[in-house]
Amino acid sequence: MRRRSLGRRITAAAVVLLGLVTAAGPASAQATGYVERTRAEEPLPLEQLFDNTAVSDDALPGQADFDGSGASLSARDLTAAGWTPGRTLTVQGADLTWPDRQPGEPDNATAAGQSVLLTGTGDALAFLATATGGRAATGSGTVSYADGSSSAYRLTAPDWRTGALATKAVTLPHVNTPAGQLTSQARLYVVTVPITPGREVVSVRLPSAAGLHVFALSVRAKSAGWTGSWTASTSGYPAVGPWTDRTLRLVVHTSVGGPRVRLRFDNTFAAAPVRIGGATVAVQSAGATARDVPVALSFGGAAGVEVPAGAQAFTDPLGFEVPADTNLLVSFHLPDTVATVAEHRLAKQRSYLSTPGDHTADSASTAYTTTLTTWPLLTGVVVSGGPGSVVLLGDSITDGAGSTTDSNRRWPNALATRLLAQNAVPRYGVLNQGISGNRVVAEIYHGEGISTDSTGVDALNRLDRDVLAQTSVRTVIVFEGVNDVRWQATAAQVVAGLREIAERGHERGLRMLVATILPCAGEVRCTAAVDTQRVAVNTWIRANDVFDGVVDFDAVLRDPAQPARLLPAYDGGDHLHPGETGLAALAGAVDLTLL
Repeated sequence: MRRRSLGRRITAAAVVLLGLVTAAGPASAQATGYVERTRAEEPLPLEQLFDNTAVSDDALPGQADFDGSGASLSARDLTAAGWTPGRTLTVQGADLTWPDRQPGEPDNATAAGQSVLLTGTGDALAFLATATGGRAATGSGTVSYADGSSSAYRLTAPDWRTGALATKAVTLPHVNTPAGQLTSQARLYVVTVPITPGREVVSVRLPSAAGLHVFALSVRAKSAGWTGSWTASTSGYPAVGPWTDRTLRLVVHTSVGGPRVRLRFDNTFAAAPVRIGGATVAVQSAGATARDVPVALSFGGAAGVEVPAGAQAFTDPLGFEVPADTNLLVSFHLPDTVATVAEHRLAKQRSYLSTPGDHTADSASTAYTTTLTTWPLLTGVVVSGGPGSVVLLGDSITDGAGSTTDSNRRWPNALATRLLAQNAVPRYGVLNQGISGNRVVAEIYHGEGISTDSTGVDALNRLDRDVLAQTSVRTVIVFEGVNDVRWQATAAQVVAGLREIAERGHERGLRMLVATILPCAGEVRCTAAVDTQRVAVNTWIRANDVFDGVVDFDAVLRDPAQPARLLPAYDGGDHLHPGETGLAALAGAVDLTLL
């Protein structure tokens, strides 16, 4: 990276580095002198290592030189996204603080082996980072623990202008340059890496990776004492309403219960913040009617919260008895105009939208005059206690296509019922992370901008958010692939994606199971050539040595006389999705001891 302009504020650390460059030459300074100097010192807080300025005022683009060619991030764009100086952003369950610096001040560290003072105990390190130079930056670092041990990690951060949209935390619409502002996207990423569970982190050695910039770093706290009971993956970012001063009352079905509850809201794929004025929870009586008076939730002690673009918000723990296998009403007020919203499209559940006003405390359904068939913003319900959760990563079959609306007869619901009714294994929470139309290795929606597509980003790109960051996840069942082969992916491509999912899960200490792909002959895209690829994937699945176990759904639901087809008794009618009898058979086919 080239040196910044003379207008840059030079820190003491940069002066030392300048001396090393003069003595040893530019090429060797970063590779030897600077790394040796930092290793000889005690770890420092990350902000004391800031040596690069990424953010400029739109009117003064010369304040910053993020990439060595004078380009930088727009302070106005960051503010519009809710990423303001000193603000704590929660992404993938990790709290990260955007640097408390004004435009033109050093706000990130170029990774060159510096030792960062960082404390905490959890399940992952989270980096708010990106790369410059036109390609991803990759390097290895070290985590040091209080007991004197250490562990290595490998970090890859995509490029700020060319990296994948599907995995970015936020996209900004402009890039500032000395020649003027460009209408060109800039991206920032949150990347997590595993650490040794149960050990207290005391410092982190950054990688030595050209072009890697770190804005914030934290230990993601392990969600001990909590179990995921319900989830929904964000599948798209469509236009709605617009809704102004409206209350949403969403109906969700729990798997396990507990005496305390927390809710999670995600502003995924968004370009602007969304404000929640207040929220409540209640047990459903019928429709939008609550059994009792809804109980108010809080966010950091406040009644409401603003969720920045790409971030999430958790409610404070609330003493509220959540029954297992029961519908809850989650109500939240949107005081401002909302024209686009992060949502889960195929809810297979009726929820409700109110007339104008804050109706979160209403027990009656009178104000809730409009029916919704999606789950906007709400992505999780967690309860205190319990043994942890099983995540089901899937497509429309997991999402509930083929089941009756409001019936809660998706196969994840049936699996949760089985777990509640037995004592042979722990009664895990069951988290349904199915998205209709989802694929393993390719997507239609790339995770950016308003779209009518609701198939989500592919399983590889949503794995961190929808699986690894879930509350107390223990085991994962991966049940995807039919949409890949239906849209001309090869068996080799699907297998490579499945293999990577298993490996990434194992890095986090998760038990990884995989299910065979169901037959679908008779559906318009399920040709003989498609079935050949499906069979090839299933052959690999049954013999693989990467996953910890196999659930052979294909063997259970196929027609023995016509193995490329679903058994008629299990066919939901379109030859692709099982009906409710077939969905129950899927849940019944899971060997609970595998969990």
